[in-house]
Amino acid sequence: MNQTKYIFVTGGVTSSLGKGIIAASLAKLLQARGYRTTIQKFDPYLNVDPGTMNPYEHGECYVTDDGAETDLDLGHYERFLNVPTSQANNVTTGRVYLSVIEKERRGEFLGKTVQVVPHITNEIKERMQLLGNSGDFDIIITEIGGTVGDIESLPYIESVRQLVWELGESNGIVIHLTLVPYLAAAGELKTKPTQHSVKTLMESGIKADILVCRTEHELSDEIRQKLALFCNVKREAVIQSIDASTIYEVPLLMLEEGLDVVALKKLDLPQKNTPDLENWNTFLHRLKNPKHTINVGLIGKYVELQDSYKSILEAFIHAGASNETKVNIISIHSEYIDKDNIAEKFNGIDGILVAPGFGERGIEGKIEAVRYARENNLPFFGICLGMQMAVIEYSRTILGLSDANSTEMNPNTTNPVIDLMEEQKTITDKGGTMRLGSWKCDLKEGTLAHQIYNKTQISERHRHRYEYNNKYASELEKAGLISSGINPDTGLVEIVEIQNHPFFIGVQYHPEYKSTVANPQPIFVSFVAAMVKNKK
Repeated sequence: MNQTKYIFVTGGVTSSLGKGIIAASLAKLLQARGYRTTIQKFDPYLNVDPGTMNPYEHGECYVTDDGAETDLDLGHYERFLNVPTSQANNVTTGRVYLSVIEKERRGEFLGKTVQVVPHITNEIKERMQLLGNSGDFDIIITEIGGTVGDIESLPYIESVRQLVWELGESNGIVIHLTLVPYLAAAGELKTKPTQHSVKTLMESGIKADILVCRTEHELSDEIRQKLALFCNVKREAVIQSIDASTIYEVPLLMLEEGLDVVALKKLDLPQKNTPDLENWNTFLHRLKNPKHTINVGLIGKYVELQDSYKSILEAFIHAGASNETKVNIISIHSEYIDKDNIAEKFNGIDGILVAPGFGERGIEGKIEAVRYARENNLPFFGICLGMQMAVIEYSRTILGLSDANSTEMNPNTTNPVIDLMEEQKTITDKGGTMRLGSWKCDLKEGTLAHQIYNKTQISERHRHRYEYNNKYASELEKAGLISSGINPDTGLVEIVEIQNHPFFIGVQYHPEYKSTVANPQPIFVSFVAAMVKNKK
């Protein structure tokens, strides 16, 4: 069997330079050359997964088919590669330590003193090679979270050092992503932070093979030469990564810079063909040359931070391009919506999406938004909590159950139209107790949902704890809120919709997680199309 090759991506100078986008872009190019490629992310924080973290802390929590709550970078990997990821693609320090401590309690270390080296590093190395050992991939790209030099990243960096050494010549390489800042006062780009960062990496025993330099200005030949000399890399291995108008341009910029060619050379692999990026270029062309423009109101309570709804924003980019439509996202904080100001807030908005979330903050604003969209024939799309708000609004306004609510918001409501499933009621530990991952959904023929998907059964990803209460189903159906998608195993309602409306649908799952450049998510595509049509 061919030896699996490994590429490690580290970051220096500052965080948030875009290691995930660079890793995804390189993977895309290698994939387009015919290599089976996947990406995994190792995060240096102690949470076992990002599931319990506030979106303000870490951006959205992304969910895979197998129900892993992971870092939002896995979303980029899937959107670029169109290949599903899993629990194995995201590991945190918390998970590593938990695993090692559990082994120690079981006595698996035979009375040895358990230490960071070798026990923690061995666990990390084992996990770094899990996907590689599966035989499904030719090249594994591993992104190391955090910044080189951080105390918390050290065990990962040491594991990379050992692994590169163990894998042997040309089987493992390191790409180091750094910042080349522009000092306006001096009017020049500065290489010193990069030099320091590479030196810090060297102190840990790792030599960078390729340098990717994030910059706002073109790197001159002189600067590239200087970086190559002082950072001990080949001139061709100094890659410029300049700010792009969209992340989807980055693979093309990396192709131009020859990142994939340099990587393949270092890994001693043939270039095969020129990358086949025909579909990718078509998508980019449509994205950049829209024929229509629409404004979508995104109603949420984490709207100040764009990473909180990362997958939703990206799904709109994919759906916009497939409709040749520019989608402007207008963020509207649900806490500040009420009956008196809603018409003014929704002025110029072509449709609304009520976003997912947890907890009671901003709930009444979301319910008000649903009512407004329903009564004013404004295209509406509710995701997860957004779907639950539609059920509550309909129960209150149409069925006249004025205190209808979710027991998440009001445990004492006499009309819990949204409630916990029985088996969830006794759980006190909030981590990982939700309905997570891919679940099937049967679609009723002749409904909007069926028309959108053009299938009778779909599978979508979930991340929620509260459910549509089936005790109210027949009453709501009679009143016109149709349950058009049902989970075959539990009988739980997954999709609700209203007929005789330009577009009104709420889904209990998170369709945004599965949207990719190659396969834009059908509901988003239909929602954008409905807004364009309705606007005319």
